[in-house]
Amino acid sequence: MQEILVATSNLGKLQAITSVLEDCDIKLLSLADVFINFENFIEDGKTFEENAIKKAKFAYEKCKIPIIADDSGIIVDALIGELGVKTRRWGAGETVTDAEWVEYFLNRMKNFSNKKAKFVSSIAFYDGINEKIFTGQVDGTITEKLMAPITKGLPLSSCFIPNGANDVFTNLSLDYKIKFGHREKALNMLKTFFKKSGF
Repeated sequence: MQEILVATSNLGKLQAITSVLEDCDIKLLSLADVFINFENFIEDGKTFEENAIKKAKFAYEKCKIPIIADDSGIIVDALIGELGVKTRRWGAGETVTDAEWVEYFLNRMKNFSNKKAKFVSSIAFYDGINEKIFTGQVDGTITEKLMAPITKGLPLSSCFIPNGANDVFTNLSLDYKIKFGHREKALNMLKTFFKKSGF
């Protein structure tokens, strides 16, 4: 069975990746399994795709096993150019808690009537030879306040309603997320690649 490292310290992302790929004939490892230090990694890509593949290659050089890496964020119509690849570093910053970060975000959004936004996720796979990047997107609307408890690492999911849904992302079923979530859309493309490649 092929071992593949999921190069993220975000528990919410790790759980999402695991839930989509659980029926592939692979063994997913976490950073805790291989003890890779990401302190020296600089996330300076201009796009989600650039950051995702850069993370994957950085991790691969550390452990020489196939890597899955993610870069994701939110693009908000009213805050054009402010979030995107800088989402977690934006606003209150990446050192604050999820609750503090999203409180700052929602306070900023109070100034705008346009609440349209989109989640974007790029998933990179790199094994020293194959370099694949898959991107998923879901459009939706920001709510006035948190509508669900915060999932660790995914605070925006508690104040984002996907188009066509009747509740925030956090409250939607796992089946819905696997079919329609931005990260899950990208992961399903990766899953198709794995199955065609014999994983």
